[in-house]
Amino acid sequence: MSPIVRRLCQLSPLLFLPFMAGCDLVVMSPSGDIAQQQADLIVVSTVLMLLIIVPVLFLTLYFAWHYRHSNTNAKYDPEWHHSTRLEVVIWSAPLAIIIALGAITWISTHKLDPFRPLDRIDAERSIPEGTKPLEVEVVALDWKWLFFYPEYGIATVNEMAAPIDRPITFKITSSSVMNSFYVPALAGMIYAMPGMETKLHAVINKEGVFDGFSANYSGAGFSHMRFKFHSVNQEGFDGWIARVKQNGTALNQDAYLKLEKPSEREPVRYFATVADGLYQRVLNMCAEEGRMCMNEMMHIDMMGGGGVESHENREKLRYDNRHLEHYSAGHAAPAAIGATVPASGEPAKSEEAPHEGGHSTPETNNEGPAPAQLNNN
Repeated sequence: MSPIVRRLCQLSPLLFLPFMAGCDLVVMSPSGDIAQQQADLIVVSTVLMLLIIVPVLFLTLYFAWHYRHSNTNAKYDPEWHHSTRLEVVIWSAPLAIIIALGAITWISTHKLDPFRPLDRIDAERSIPEGTKPLEVEVVALDWKWLFFYPEYGIATVNEMAAPIDRPITFKITSSSVMNSFYVPALAGMIYAMPGMETKLHAVINKEGVFDGFSANYSGAGFSHMRFKFHSVNQEGFDGWIARVKQNGTALNQDAYLKLEKPSEREPVRYFATVADGLYQRVLNMCAEEGRMCMNEMMHIDMMGGGGVESHENREKLRYDNRHLEHYSAGHAAPAAIGATVPASGEPAKSEEAPHEGGHSTPETNNEGPAPAQLNNN
């Protein structure tokens, strides 16, 4: 390959730069104060690192050019082996950068802690005294998002809204596998885990419709696990609440259990009423009737355990929403993979005769997605 062709191949990626001008770099140009502080942190950290990287790259090219074989004016000193001044520069500059990055990281880690309540609306405005944050309870389902608004007694699927300049307190959990709640324009990514509750305090400062999605792979429907975040003024938010109440159905226990089943590309759903305590039952993994809540189990453990009688609680503590119908109908719950005596009552696999035909195949669930309306009333 000739030098000219090789150089053209090296420069060809530059041809795509004009087509990238329309990219929406929402992470670096967000609409919420927390996300803006995180973007500023990225910029500061990058600039500090470039203070080392740029001189090193420049000097590498300069030394290669200045001490080339054809440059007879360059000083040649094969006996040179040490320079105190050079050692001071080589070690002091990176050390100063590391100290600065460490200080910024320590301060930002505490200041941007998602569990820490907000102390300002943006860089120029503090939160007015007496302001009540908007509380939103978030549940990551397979493969959709469920939002509870306890203050208004409503719930939605794959759509949420919030007024601008009002602090938002998110309480986040998951119904099955670990997931991740992420609205780039609002704040950073927060994990959602079954049986646990994480929190996020944030505020949105600009009106608009922003994308929210799952940032953690969670199965077949992961790529379509998206929702819209509507940032509106107070009047628009009140109108959105009224629309949900007018067009929504009831989210009771039966409706939730149907909604909880794995499904993909779920449409937006509105629920005008929500059963009392439903979010807490989801959080404690006891939304199904007859299941023991995790907080009840922890209370028993805190009191010293249930003794030999606690084996009666075993079936109540089984939880797998992907086999929910199988053992809700009276069938035995499937044993955990690899579980043997005494955990499952089954002998170890090494003690059994080998199966013919290789590995067994689990039953396939052929049910489709949840129906369009889940109201059973």
